[in-house]
Amino acid sequence: VRQTSGDAKLGEPGQISSLHRRAMDTFSTKNLVLQAQKKLLSKMASKAVVGVLIDDTSSEVLDELYRATKEFTHSRKEAQKVLKNLIKVAMKLGLLLRGGQLGVEELALLRRFHNRMHCLAMTAVSFHQVDFTFDRRVLAAGLQECRDLLHQAVGPHLTAKSHSRINHVFGHLADCDFLAALYSPTEPYCSHLCRICDGLNRMLDEGSI
Repeated sequence: VRQTSGDAKLGEPGQISSLHRRAMDTFSTKNLVLQAQKKLLSKMASKAVVGVLIDDTSSEVLDELYRATKEFTHSRKEAQKVLKNLIKVAMKLGLLLRGGQLGVEELALLRRFHNRMHCLAMTAVSFHQVDFTFDRRVLAAGLQECRDLLHQAVGPHLTAKSHSRINHVFGHLADCDFLAALYSPTEPYCSHLCRICDGLNRMLDEGSI
């Protein structure tokens, strides 16, 4: 029996290998959040925070960030560590807010953090939409400012380990080489950035960032 061209394509080793890698490297922010919930928090304490982190839009953005990070670091383990640390910090911050543990000054710092992140999201989307406007130094400086505001806001309420997680997450996001790669016109970064900015746009419209 003569083999068809379609059969030949399906049987190509490179294609099978690519499909196999994609199947083996399934990553889901929603699953990661639920795992962290079980490990770190009680259901009552974490319900509101989990609702924010696993809505479709934000989870899609984080999934895409994971893929871009894995591409840049060439390490699935490091990419997962960045996302896990981000989720753990967000959930612990949610606990502090839910428990009313932050004082007036700390809440003011947190509002400044949120406002700065909102502006950065708009800037990131604008850099993507308008040619020749991207400046990695602007994004890096803004992310470092957000890192410092978050450190000040949570202060002694979080452990040294949690503060190191904050440094790790923002250290990666503010890495100028990572930002340059993410905004490069080459694939797969171009597709990752497009999906990230589409998600950020929706989050801005929804008021969730």
